[in-house]
Amino acid sequence: MANTELLGIERAAVPTAHRGAARALPFVRDLAILTKPRITALVLLTSAAGMLLAPGRVAARSCLLSLLGTALIVGAANALNMWWERDVDALMTRTKNRPLPAGRMAPEVALAFGLALAVLSTPMLFFVNATTGVLGLVALVSYVAIYTPLKRHTHLALLVGAVPGAMPPLLGWSTTAGTLGAGGLLLFAVLFLWQVPHFAAIAIFRAEDYARAGLQVVSVQHGELAARRTVAVYAALLAVASLLFMPLGLAGARYTAVATLLDAALLALAVRGVRGGPRFDGRRWAKRVFAFTIVYLTVLLAALLSNRPPS
Repeated sequence: MANTELLGIERAAVPTAHRGAARALPFVRDLAILTKPRITALVLLTSAAGMLLAPGRVAARSCLLSLLGTALIVGAANALNMWWERDVDALMTRTKNRPLPAGRMAPEVALAFGLALAVLSTPMLFFVNATTGVLGLVALVSYVAIYTPLKRHTHLALLVGAVPGAMPPLLGWSTTAGTLGAGGLLLFAVLFLWQVPHFAAIAIFRAEDYARAGLQVVSVQHGELAARRTVAVYAALLAVASLLFMPLGLAGARYTAVATLLDAALLALAVRGVRGGPRFDGRRWAKRVFAFTIVYLTVLLAALLSNRPPS
């Protein structure tokens, strides 16, 4: 009888354990959603590019600490951004199913998670070196405390948000070099300029969502044509910046050829948007710009890394 009872207890315990795991997995998945994993992956790519392009060598320990610290501080910024904007997210089709507006997570949990990531990541970056630590802290504070609330007041918030968005390659550069340097600043400029056409395009095909949520993107404040012109202006500035790596001795002729082709394609797309026309479909065009900017950045960085001058 005792053995039978014990067997019954063990059988009952197994489903209980499974139920506990089943409840934990969605919660862990929601925590991961707060960090915006796809954006974090792109950030790590740009940070690694900065690390590899910088002069000198970096110890494996510093490299790992920098990448981990960068991933965590970006996750912290994203989690705190979602905590702050949970009311706005509830009004947008794209974001209403996120953990906070959907009611799957309490706001205080998201806040604690974001702060915990910030507390973990900041010392990691300072341990790499002071420059990397300061840059990481500036990126976190400017994204959460300046860019996030400013989005409700002016479309110029995009330029503020582009600063922390362009910081990862500078973090990578400073990890290796210990300082900023012209090459690191050029990487920062390319990432800064790239973000404007990328996000201005999103603001066009999601204009209704942004307007409903009260977010002041350029297409909401000044109309679609202004957003299309913004894409064109910053695409031209990006083309200029992308072609400066060779004169600075950071890339060779093969990179310049690839960058020229990418710039020509992006500029052709941008000019098409400015010209418009009676049959022009702005939303469809904006989606093409958005998709191409992702291809642009990926191929540009790959070409840059594959055509570095010997150190």
